[in-house]
Amino acid sequence: MGFKEYLKSRSLKAPRGSVTKAAELTVRESIWPISLVTVLFFLWGFSYGLLDTLNKHFQNTLNITQARSAGLQAAYFGAYPLASIGHAAWILRHYGYRAVFIWGLVLYAIGALISIPCIKAKSFGGFCAAIFIIGNGLGSLETAANPFITVCGPPKYSEIRINLSQAFNGIGTVIAPVLGSYVFFTFDDEAALANVQWVYLAIAVFVLILATLFFFSNIPEITDADMAFQAQETHTDADDKPFIKQYKLFHAAFAQACYTGAQVAIASFFINYAVATRPNTPNDVGSQLFAGAQAAFAVGRFVGVFVMKYVRPRLIFLGFLTGCIIFLIPAIAIPSSGLQGNAGVVMLYLVLFFESICFPTIVALGMRGLGRHTKRGSGYIVGGVVGGAFVPPLTGLAADRHGNGIGMVVPLFFLVAAWSYSYAVNFVANYVKVVDALGDADIGLQHGEVDENGSKSRASVEEKAAVGHVQ
Repeated sequence: MGFKEYLKSRSLKAPRGSVTKAAELTVRESIWPISLVTVLFFLWGFSYGLLDTLNKHFQNTLNITQARSAGLQAAYFGAYPLASIGHAAWILRHYGYRAVFIWGLVLYAIGALISIPCIKAKSFGGFCAAIFIIGNGLGSLETAANPFITVCGPPKYSEIRINLSQAFNGIGTVIAPVLGSYVFFTFDDEAALANVQWVYLAIAVFVLILATLFFFSNIPEITDADMAFQAQETHTDADDKPFIKQYKLFHAAFAQACYTGAQVAIASFFINYAVATRPNTPNDVGSQLFAGAQAAFAVGRFVGVFVMKYVRPRLIFLGFLTGCIIFLIPAIAIPSSGLQGNAGVVMLYLVLFFESICFPTIVALGMRGLGRHTKRGSGYIVGGVVGGAFVPPLTGLAADRHGNGIGMVVPLFFLVAAWSYSYAVNFVANYVKVVDALGDADIGLQHGEVDENGSKSRASVEEKAAVGHVQ
């Protein structure tokens, strides 16, 4: 193969309108691409955990309020819908998954490099701008990675796959605050800011290497026609409706916005809560306690994956989200009661444990039955991450005025709103039908001969996918 032919084989433009082998990948065939993409989950888990630690760090070094420090989360998560519904969604539909992975990694590297002079200048606004670029990069990665993991392999195991990959996201969120407790809080302000620069330089180098690896790797490109084929094979007929009438999708996106906003708000002010409610707790110990809470979050993901082998994911989702609400209520009440010690922190540990499977399971359940609308629809669910832009500032404002315990009332309200979706996928017939039809499918679990009817089926879904792409 000549050099030109090799470059042509590395083209980032994937076929859009034909059913490919990717529609029926087996578990074994999906292992390598899923493993490669799972590295991305660790990457943005690390970035997210680092952001929550930097929130408290900048309160100390730049003397800013909790509400203003939440500008980091507003910049980071506010960028997500711009990517998931905008530029990354366009690249995904017109080129493919691999192109979005590379695009997101390059944006991440650019943002990391821009952050360095902003840190040197002690410019909080400039650093927020760099975080906004990083958020666009990570939003692009999530726009492609979450649906890719969900559809890459047998539909029966989609929730298990995405929760397992997201478990490595949890590991990243554990490592980041541990690193932050030693790098940011045990040095004087000048040395700590210098350390932040080196962390972001290392991130930029790593993600550019990873982008190169994605360019040279072969990963399956799952087309709109592939997803339409899966929907037709399971007889859900959910994708027969135009995109604007995919009400279950928009409910999932609403739930994702509410849930993510609550999750980010609780994590953003965990250190503040621990320092305020636990006597003699300095910031570095608070960061280490936060790392422990993120460890509970990661453990929850592995526990959830194990239980999903035996219990329908929608039931586990309902139980876990209910657990978040139940244990957040005493975390709100304990500081007002005057009770000091570990009780409040323990409640938040339990909240993070039960948060674990919620985000990826909303993604997987919300994408079920979308068929030819999968790529476009997944962007709306991932775009729900924008909740992380507005719930933390509201929580910080409430905490500044009424204390850290009362501040947690804000995420509680949004968790209750998200709970409406967990109720719907378990007790509303139209939701349950679609979710269970894909969950019971044997696509990718057995290889069989494609008969004449199968050929006609593939042809019809290719026509449907072509129509959907024009819409």
